[in-house]
Amino acid sequence: MTDRIRVGIVGATVTQGGSGWGANAHVPALKALPGYELKAVCTSREDTAKASAAAFGADHAFHRFGDMAAHPDVDLLVVCVRVPGHHELVMAGLQAGKSVCCEWPLGKNLAEAQEMAALARQRRFCTRVISSRRATSARCSRRT
Repeated sequence: MTDRIRVGIVGATVTQGGSGWGANAHVPALKALPGYELKAVCTSREDTAKASAAAFGADHAFHRFGDMAAHPDVDLLVVCVRVPGHHELVMAGLQAGKSVCCEWPLGKNLAEAQEMAALARQRRFCTRVISSRRATSARCSRRT
């Protein structure tokens, strides 16, 4: 077992023309944080997933979020896709038994945010909502 938190990120792709928060903010931050390791990348297509994983130095490339969420090498899921996709991905990650860090805003409305927060609270997962524009030091520790 590793003492590092192994991260899977969805929404970081090298083919976004250099404009995506995932590739330009989340990936560099994860690489700079001690105690975290970028282990997997998930994009909507297999070819971009493989290219992104290779570019970012991740061991695993996925084009199905459920496969990444279920993978035993991933402890924490980072969701940095457009807001309409947050609810589905965060709920799937929590239901797969993973802690989740989601880009702000959490949901497209209050009901979505409350549903996600309730499931995280029920399962006692470490979860975070973050803003790429603001540096924070909120960290999750490995569940015991």
